[in-house]
Amino acid sequence: MIVHLIDGTYELYRQHFGQAVRHRTPPPLSATRGVVTSTLQLLSGGATHVAVSMDHVIESFRNDLYDGYKTSEGMEPEILAQIPVVADALEALGVPVWRMVRYEADDGLAAGAAVASADPRVTQVQILSPDKDLGQCVSGNRVVQFDRRNDAIINEDAVREKFGVGPASIADWLGLVGDTADGFPGLAGWGAKSASAVLAVYGHIESVPDDETRWSVDGVTVRGAAKLAATLRDNRPGALLFKTIATVVTDVSDDVRIGSVNDWEWRGPSRDLQKFAGQLDMTDLVERAERAMVGR
Repeated sequence: MIVHLIDGTYELYRQHFGQAVRHRTPPPLSATRGVVTSTLQLLSGGATHVAVSMDHVIESFRNDLYDGYKTSEGMEPEILAQIPVVADALEALGVPVWRMVRYEADDGLAAGAAVASADPRVTQVQILSPDKDLGQCVSGNRVVQFDRRNDAIINEDAVREKFGVGPASIADWLGLVGDTADGFPGLAGWGAKSASAVLAVYGHIESVPDDETRWSVDGVTVRGAAKLAATLRDNRPGALLFKTIATVVTDVSDDVRIGSVNDWEWRGPSRDLQKFAGQLDMTDLVERAERAMVGR
């Protein structure tokens, strides 16, 4: 079986801004309607085991680690208002939703991927999100990311091609380069190419020598090695903090119960779906969900 783990927060953003391209002001609940539609399309296409992880609130434990980390301030109010609505609607569709509070959607996805990949019945885990943080969860062709917008599978080879390092070094790469979307800057002067070149040899920030002369001996070829080494030497605690922030958590049991693969099997919608059919102006929603159940 293939397990599909959906990044509900990313989907909400994707649908909202997709509507914004078509409409100067997206209609109310249009993003929720889009997420429900795309999830139903997945189920109609034969997906059997599906779960959604999404931020119930934007802030998380990472805000306690770093003051500059992303918050809900400045976030589109239309998206914030739809977070609980889309979660309720997906649950009415019969899809479990992990509403993350202490942790983030990415952590729920990482935890779910760990559970699914340990199940011998599972042939592949697809994490439906292109988020670079989730590259650290990828494993060969068994655990992959699926970028639905570009219809692209991101396996371990694709991670290495994009970042120059394997999944085990993604958090280190982000710790050096930073992630503006999440609100942490990385180290000054460290870019994608320099981080890839150094981590391709040493793997982890903790293993990078302070002395740049060691780098050349070990086969690192990078411009401005002396300056990069000095920056890392002077700011290593900061780099390690950013690495910690970028590292996904795979045990979220003190926040939500994700259960087992059996809990994610789609068994059809609940009676509550009719209520959302009206609220979302999707008159055929229940009929479409029932058609997707045919033959299961």
